[in-house]
Amino acid sequence: MKLRKRLPSSTSASGLAGRQGGAEARMRVTLLKDQAYEAIKHHIITCRFAPGERLNEAQVAERLQLSRMPVHHALARLRLEGLVTIRPRKGIQVRPIDLDELLQIIDARMVNECHCVRLAAERATPEEAAAMGEVLERTGSALARHDTEAMMLLDREFHDLIAGASRSGILFDILRNLHDRAVRFWFISLNEQGHQADVLREHREIQQAVARRDPAGAAEAMRRHIEAFRANVTARLRRPEQDASAPGLRRHPAAGLLGD
Repeated sequence: MKLRKRLPSSTSASGLAGRQGGAEARMRVTLLKDQAYEAIKHHIITCRFAPGERLNEAQVAERLQLSRMPVHHALARLRLEGLVTIRPRKGIQVRPIDLDELLQIIDARMVNECHCVRLAAERATPEEAAAMGEVLERTGSALARHDTEAMMLLDREFHDLIAGASRSGILFDILRNLHDRAVRFWFISLNEQGHQADVLREHREIQQAVARRDPAGAAEAMRRHIEAFRANVTARLRRPEQDASAPGLRRHPAAGLLGD
């Protein structure tokens, strides 16, 4: 019976070091891709990259101080999420805000998020309900200092906490995508103190219903919250003098505000 010759320990150590080095390199690549994705997405949802704006990979990489390859992967991922369009020979464009599509997103939120908050009211731990309350405390501070961007990001965090408390990963992914596709309009249209104060009040009603484990009350509070957002969108359609100033939007004589 032949015995396999054992490799010298130095060779084994070298092979192990090589595998570890390869794993670390792959981890660095993944981290860079994630960093690029989060940075570009943040610029899109805060309208630093305006709706309808044309993007160039090299310019985006230079602006965000990233290398080209992670930017390329990030843009491909954002295309799948509906935030950019990529067309051969036409380049990359930040997805314009199409209000017909936005109203469909609101309908989808109405169905999914009202169900989600019911589950959250049944399943949330006291710590999760408290975390929602803490986000609202920070939202109040952002409102006091007129920080619309902070309020928008806290709005996202609040809705993420509700989705997480539902214990449904599928619902979480659906609602995150819907929220990210609609949040740019939040940033453009809810820039008045009165609107922002209304959103904070609506969020408090939702959080209180979740905290007292009231599924029906939480779903009703969420329904009112989403309907208020829909009403704001509709009012925006009726104010062309303000619509014209919103980035990435134009007035269409028949269909209202559509993306460029």
